[in-house]
Amino acid sequence: MTVVKKVRLYTILIGCLLFQSYLISQKKATTDGAFANLIWSDEFEGGGPVDSEKWFHQTQLPLGGSWWGGIIQHYTDREANTFVKDGYLHLVAKKEKFRDQGIKKEYTSARLNSKFAFTYGKVEIRAKLPEGIGTWPAIWMLNTNIDEDGAYWDEKYGTTKWPYCGEIDIVEHWGKNQDFVSSAVHNGDSYGDKVKNFGEQKIKNASSEFHIYTMEWTKEKMVFSVDGGTHFEYNPKVKNKDTWPFDSKYYFILNIAIEPEIDPSFTESSMVVDYIRVFQ
Repeated sequence: MTVVKKVRLYTILIGCLLFQSYLISQKKATTDGAFANLIWSDEFEGGGPVDSEKWFHQTQLPLGGSWWGGIIQHYTDREANTFVKDGYLHLVAKKEKFRDQGIKKEYTSARLNSKFAFTYGKVEIRAKLPEGIGTWPAIWMLNTNIDEDGAYWDEKYGTTKWPYCGEIDIVEHWGKNQDFVSSAVHNGDSYGDKVKNFGEQKIKNASSEFHIYTMEWTKEKMVFSVDGGTHFEYNPKVKNKDTWPFDSKYYFILNIAIEPEIDPSFTESSMVVDYIRVFQ
């Protein structure tokens, strides 16, 4: 092969590589551009109590005095259970005797409702999860129309019972299955013993290192991932009131529940959140 032909060949190869790089960059720009507008966030700057303009502490016990699923903690609005320090939200589960609403329990935690709600978008949350057998942290969403006494949106919008309102679990973690995280949706077609719409993955150091938990929600589907690795996509072929109540406004819930089988040596563990961001 002559020098001229080699130069031409190299020129063509370089041109092909540059064009391929351009296509990749355009695809990335298109993907990122779909969620380019930051519409709400909490960066948890500074320190002190949680921002009351953004968050509501849900503490009211359901009828009967116990939270659903047999969990055994009190949710409180005390700074001992939720506070901001050095730019991070700390949501703390504790072993302690605590009486509230006439009922004494052995554990406390917190359950935050966001005063912000939206329809469709991309959620990014950078967080470390608590640890300990019996801990059950979650970052999730409920429809503002849920009929649930004591929830922030209930008095104004509560008309629909769970699961028909719809629930979006961005991330859940069980201390009895350390480092496995899962995402799920609940609705009239998938709930309780009928849960079938979920996915999970094992990650490294869920409780000692920060990870980015992401949910992308459009009119067609939801995609859930951790650090860019997708583990669940929900895209029902038939979208009706049972399979897709996800065309309404949803709000965030951050909480740590305590299961009855909590390790007796458990004393305290925290969910630490660096930020939560919503893009459209």
